[in-house]
Amino acid sequence: MARPRIIVIIGPTASGKSALAVRLATKFNGEIISADSRQVYKGLDIGTGKITKNEMQSIPHHCINIANPKKIFTVDEYRIVSEKIITDIYARGKIPIIVGGTGFYIDAVLYGATYPQTPPDWALREKLEKQQTQTLLKTLEKLDTHRASTIDPNNRRRIIRAIEIIKSIGWMPALIKKHRFDALILGIKTNPVLLRKKISRRLDGWVKAGLISEVKNLHKNQKLSWGRLEEIGLDYKYVALHLQGKMTLKETIARTDTEIWHYAKRQLTYFKKMEQVHWITSTREAEKLIKDFL
Repeated sequence: MARPRIIVIIGPTASGKSALAVRLATKFNGEIISADSRQVYKGLDIGTGKITKNEMQSIPHHCINIANPKKIFTVDEYRIVSEKIITDIYARGKIPIIVGGTGFYIDAVLYGATYPQTPPDWALREKLEKQQTQTLLKTLEKLDTHRASTIDPNNRRRIIRAIEIIKSIGWMPALIKKHRFDALILGIKTNPVLLRKKISRRLDGWVKAGLISEVKNLHKNQKLSWGRLEEIGLDYKYVALHLQGKMTLKETIARTDTEIWHYAKRQLTYFKKMEQVHWITSTREAEKLIKDFL
């Protein structure tokens, strides 16, 4: 039996993935599935660059606003939800288009890839929770350089979980890649200088659009703790620190800008190790590849 055909669009943050996906979905009768580990959460709109209703141009978008930000939405949950959506889209004669920057979400869909279900080591977790995030990251680097290079350095939960797995079974196992779909993977090739400028301009736009108010509302009205906001990472972390009086607004913007840039570079590191990626520089290239693929 032939495997379902899907299109995957990857690239670093601010590279134009969402806009490209909408254009391609319009042309090739597709529906879009977001692969973004923060856009799954309700209320995290401005700081995740979540696509607006107008920008969707009537193209159905899935896996956005499906989770309560108070609770951790796991990669296993994402895999289960996205699989059902892909099946439904395909059954209706449309093309599933997965778009996003969370590499492990994409691996989970393409290969069913998840890390082993090792039981929690509560004693180890309690010990690690007392350490600063940078210290935890250095520990992970000593244990597994590759995993440390691809993990979100602000996500304490994931860093601790990675250390926990390695301590439990002795290593961080490589993902077993069993191709579950016939996938065309398109990677957006970016110019580092231009990407850096795009990130800065977009962040300025987010601040003007009300990023500070969004975080304030998440804490005050949606009852997200400061700790949870900091755990979500990047702009939410530093705006939360600013609202607690621990950073000036100027410091917050500068630090966030730097962290998003570092995050983009980690995304590229991850994507460059993925197999069978067609790196493109234009919509025309993408369209030709899709026509040949379909």
